[in-house]
Amino acid sequence: MTDDAARPDGRTTVVVITRDRRPELLRTLRTLRDLPERPAVIVTDNGSRDGTAEAVARDHPEVLLLRPGRNLGAIGRNLAVRYARTPYVAFCDDDTWWEPGSLRRAADVLDAHPRVAAVTARIVVEPSGEEDPIVAELRDSPLTGPDWLPGPALGSFLAAATVMRADAFRAVGGFHPGLWLGGEEELLATDLLRRGHWLCYVPEITIHHAASPVRDSTHRRVLGLRNTLWFTWLRRPLPSALRRTWYLLRTVPHDRASARAFAHAAAGLPWVLRQRDPVPPDLEARLALLEEAQRRSPARRYVG
Repeated sequence: MTDDAARPDGRTTVVVITRDRRPELLRTLRTLRDLPERPAVIVTDNGSRDGTAEAVARDHPEVLLLRPGRNLGAIGRNLAVRYARTPYVAFCDDDTWWEPGSLRRAADVLDAHPRVAAVTARIVVEPSGEEDPIVAELRDSPLTGPDWLPGPALGSFLAAATVMRADAFRAVGGFHPGLWLGGEEELLATDLLRRGHWLCYVPEITIHHAASPVRDSTHRRVLGLRNTLWFTWLRRPLPSALRRTWYLLRTVPHDRASARAFAHAAAGLPWVLRQRDPVPPDLEARLALLEEAQRRSPARRYVG
């Protein structure tokens, strides 16, 4: 490691949201504390009941701990970014951690490319060390971008594996409170693209993911499908919204989880239609390309 690589780097704040995953979070915080970049870390505890907040306060006094007293979902990231004083924020889940040097590399890329709002990392699954299946979708993105772009152009990002410009995040309002959690990135990404920003995948940046055993995969599937539908009706033109909704009706598993997702989506239609703001044709063409690629992706199971 060179002297420069060993020095702290004050350009990035790591933002973590957590709920009832104390062992995973403490492992992640130990890893972040040992990074050569020595990033500032902000944790939003979404109403944990397992002593998470108390353990963070005791074992990691260097961390800024936010305790809103309830489960804010992805909006906990918005709260944390309010406190960030660095130009960049690196999102991190309680079961992911950044590889040494990756935060410095991400900041260098963002420094060099002012029109890039976010860079998404290569994701390595632990303990196997294999790439997450979503990496192929990032690497083979169908979108094209300018020659100067530091990696494949993306139409969305993964909140657990992305470094973003804090001012760009704030300018579009962060994560939408209506979506709460589950595929919440798609709407934020589209609003960034609409403002002329670029998103890209940079394989030289790496994050590790050891999936927490404490998760309700069915509940997350319900939320993800509901939010896919809400995003579709918030931002896609009418023909595309109708087509994608019909595709999802035909192709998702016909089970109780899907029925719950569609019921929740229908219940939210009044606010969704009030806030509906379809994207212009040039951006819709890019979203249509992404939709087609997602249908072919082995990393997707229930979204169109």
